Amino acid sequence: MKTLALRIYLTVVAVLLIFALITGWLAQHNLEHERTVVQSQSAWTERAAAWGELLENSLPPVTAPQALQAQVFLDWADRLRLPMALESPEGERIATSSLLQERLRLAGEHRPVLHRVQLSDGRSLWMAKRLTRGPRQHPGGASLPAGLSPPDAPPGSIQPWLEPLSPMLPPWLAHGAPALILSLILLFVAVAVSAWPVAHHLTRRLQALRRGVEMFGAGELHHRVAVEGRDEVATLARSFNEAAQRIEDLVTSNRSLLANASHELRSPLARLKMAVSIMADLPPERAAQIKDEIHQDIRELDALVEEVLLASRIDARQTIDRGPVDLVGLMVEEASRVGAEVDVAEGFPTQPYLGDERLLRRAARNLLENARRYGGADVQVELSHDPAYIFLRVNDRGPGVPPDQRERIFEPFYRLPGHAEHAGGVGLGLSLVRQIAAKHGGQARCEAREGGGSCFVIQLPKTPPGV
Repeated sequence: MKTLALRIYLTVVAVLLIFALITGWLAQHNLEHERTVVQSQSAWTERAAAWGELLENSLPPVTAPQALQAQVFLDWADRLRLPMALESPEGERIATSSLLQERLRLAGEHRPVLHRVQLSDGRSLWMAKRLTRGPRQHPGGASLPAGLSPPDAPPGSIQPWLEPLSPMLPPWLAHGAPALILSLILLFVAVAVSAWPVAHHLTRRLQALRRGVEMFGAGELHHRVAVEGRDEVATLARSFNEAAQRIEDLVTSNRSLLANASHELRSPLARLKMAVSIMADLPPERAAQIKDEIHQDIRELDALVEEVLLASRIDARQTIDRGPVDLVGLMVEEASRVGAEVDVAEGFPTQPYLGDERLLRRAARNLLENARRYGGADVQVELSHDPAYIFLRVNDRGPGVPPDQRERIFEPFYRLPGHAEHAGGVGLGLSLVRQIAAKHGGQARCEAREGGGSCFVIQLPKTPPGV
């Protein structure tokens, strides 16, 4: 599923649907069971009343000796093959059939439920209906013989789905409305327990994401979280990984920039310290020369600090200040400072480019100064385009850049082997060019120039991103 909300929604709907279906089935089954029990009880009551009327018409009168009453009663009990007992109007047991005695003796803890039929002459007829559990008490308070139940005892028929729990349930909880309520409670517990693994599965990735964020916040900048699925959690995990990577790159870049800047500051500072220490003991001509060297070192420090601050500001800014820029005029102005020629391709856009003029001017100046410093006087600027991009090329006839070094030269403070510090620059110019191009949605690269030398290219999209 593509969304976590949809998965949670469908899970809740499925659980409610299952609960409703099972609840409806239990209610319907309980109603049918209770209807069957009531019908069976009514039929049994009618039969018992008929048997009672038959026996009342066949037994001796209540004034006859009890021995005679017992003899006639037992004779009818054997002929009808019914488990029965007869009581006097005073509640004294007159006779108990052998079949009822056998059931009482063999039933053990399961005892037959007795149905009482009140005869018109005051005597009571007890008839065994079915088996139930537990000792029973006569409604008048006298204990019945083991296994006998009171005349109005409940039917004792347990619900089928509660049969496994019958040894633990009291009789009043095994049938009727209490049994239905108990069944619903057990169903709710079963649904709640079975829903926990589903809920845990839905939140497991959120917990993993939380642990990942905590580990990242604790300083483990390399830590990333697993991206599973295609829902909102996966999108969040992917966004976290991308943000973590950007933060790690930024922190690593700042650490590298700080370390390299510290290294680059040592040389001019060391020269300044030495020059100041020996300047007082030198003749005037040598002291003037040392003073010029001090000014040169100060200019070098100033350029280094300026480029470090600019690199940091570009890294920290999410967007740039865009405005209309005349690229042709800008490149002509900067090329004139180093005596470079400008070649504008036919059909080059004449409308102003939407960008940051100050940054674009800085990028062009860095490339032109590098070309003059390392490539000699033959420097050429080309402006061209295609349907999607504008290309600013700065060509020189210098020694060129080896293919395996064409990416490394854009790293902060990196210099090609053999280019000493006294050649000029602080090693941040090309890094700034690439940063500026990236902020405009483009890129910067180094290519080999046909006929020898290097070609540095700034590629800018005609339609800047987000505009």
